[in-house]
Amino acid sequence: SWQYDATKRCNQYPKGAADPACIVGNWNWLGTDDQARDVLARVIYGFRISVLFGLILTAGSALIGVAAGAVQGYFGGWTDLLFQRFIEIWSAIPVLYLLLIVAAILPPGFFILLGLMLLFSWVALVGVVRAEFLRARNFEYVNAARALGVPNRTIMFRHLLPNAMVATLTFMPFLLSGSISTLTSLDYLGFGLPPGSASLGELLKQAQRNLNAPWLGISGFVVISLMLSLLVFVGEATRDAFDPRKTFR
Repeated sequence: SWQYDATKRCNQYPKGAADPACIVGNWNWLGTDDQARDVLARVIYGFRISVLFGLILTAGSALIGVAAGAVQGYFGGWTDLLFQRFIEIWSAIPVLYLLLIVAAILPPGFFILLGLMLLFSWVALVGVVRAEFLRARNFEYVNAARALGVPNRTIMFRHLLPNAMVATLTFMPFLLSGSISTLTSLDYLGFGLPPGSASLGELLKQAQRNLNAPWLGISGFVVISLMLSLLVFVGEATRDAFDPRKTFR
């Protein structure tokens, strides 16, 4: 158990303290779960999977959302109107229920879950990018670029997009933390990663089933809380670094 000192840990080995296997690397510092697996190892691997999942989902959502918002905001008119009606219909779909239904039908997997969540997560960034492009598309430097015959694609992604990146970077930390929270929730409900995968949500589910093992819930809760807090701090620092209007004293 995580409460044992060195003497009690070594007494569990056949030769006691003289057993060569009684070394620090073989101790379970955070205890074991209900299948005698090391909690520290599962926390580390669960942290890695959660961050990797969140980063990939956030990057994919940013690519799709920025492209869609840029097209809407730059061209406006019927293009903007049709896109907005589609997004309103698409965002009205109950995402969590749909994820639960599809996850119950399809075999669980990392990339299947990633693809399902990517279908809906990109919508959150469209409005932010669209507003920035609507505001900046009639600036003087944009009109000058049009007068010089610069293609629309170059104006959108070379002149307008850098000005919209500050608002995008401001929103991305929340998208990243939301992606990790959704993955943890689905794993807790049993509709996330395949059984046996190292997952923080699955660790919390074990803690709910084994109330006499408080180290399971404490380990999972502390890691999730610290991870989400640190990701938000990193996102805030990134936003400040890219903000041209930010002044440091």
